[in-house]
Amino acid sequence: MTDLAAAYADARVLILGGLGLIGSTLAHRLVALGARVTILDACFEAYGANQRNLDGITDRISLEIGDIRDELVMSRIVPGHACIVNLAAQVSYNDSLSDPFLDLDINCRGHLMLLELCRRLNPDARVLFAGSRLQFGRIERVPTDEDHPQVPLMPYGVHKMAAEKHSQMYHRIHGLKTTVLRLANPYGPRQQMRHSKYGILNWFIRLAMDDEVIPIFGDGRQLRDYVYVDDIATAFLLAGALESAVGEVFNVGSGVGTSFRGMAERVVAIVGRGAIESVPWPADYPNIDTGDYVTDSTRIERMLGWTPATALDEGIARTYRYYREHRAEYWP
Repeated sequence: MTDLAAAYADARVLILGGLGLIGSTLAHRLVALGARVTILDACFEAYGANQRNLDGITDRISLEIGDIRDELVMSRIVPGHACIVNLAAQVSYNDSLSDPFLDLDINCRGHLMLLELCRRLNPDARVLFAGSRLQFGRIERVPTDEDHPQVPLMPYGVHKMAAEKHSQMYHRIHGLKTTVLRLANPYGPRQQMRHSKYGILNWFIRLAMDDEVIPIFGDGRQLRDYVYVDDIATAFLLAGALESAVGEVFNVGSGVGTSFRGMAERVVAIVGRGAIESVPWPADYPNIDTGDYVTDSTRIERMLGWTPATALDEGIARTYRYYREHRAEYWP
């Protein structure tokens, strides 16, 4: 078993986009391991940044408000960190259709700038990038491994794929220590709860807590893989600590497929409120469905020793308990 405390004790770690769900969870874990954590976040209103996510560790981290696309800021902050985790992103795949250039600018160009600055200013850093299962596009086989064809259906997936290819290229040509983690559907405490543009499981928890109807578009039989945020954080910690992760791409998911309807039913049962209603797909909804998706995480399990530890019911219950206590900090 990897000794993460030994790996991160007094290590300088930079988290880009660190005020959101995954970044703040990772920050809490790193602080507990003795790391010296710096967070850079642009705090764009529509995304997931919430400074309350750092409650309990605020005095033990360094927080800077800044944009990954700002070369002056990035040139100042990149040097000196042993590990850099890029979670800064335009996070709505539907919005990438309406504003593909913004998505390109943040999700691809921003990461390319990070890689180039690391090449020039911090070539020994471990550079971890959060990819997405949406890079695959329409799914041809389930469970889905890393070698599945990538034919993204939206700009979001295209730009995530391009950023992944840039990571691999900088590893091959310049020797940067890059790793890409393609994430399934994350959920858990500290995710934004203001809108449903991303984080559908968390949004369903909000609807249930408000005793509202959870709409299920179509028959709700599409399978998705929901992976709890603490398990994602563990995957990033292992990827940043182990030499076997350098140059690799890993799928990260629970390995369990759950239908939309089944997920909603579990949310309603655990929260004890809310109702479920099947509704037609809205006429103006960009319904570009990938088909069923379940993660094959064999590679990361074999190479890094990572396995998902949180079953869906337990993850939903933990998330519900968190928002029951902190509701006022995440939605009116």
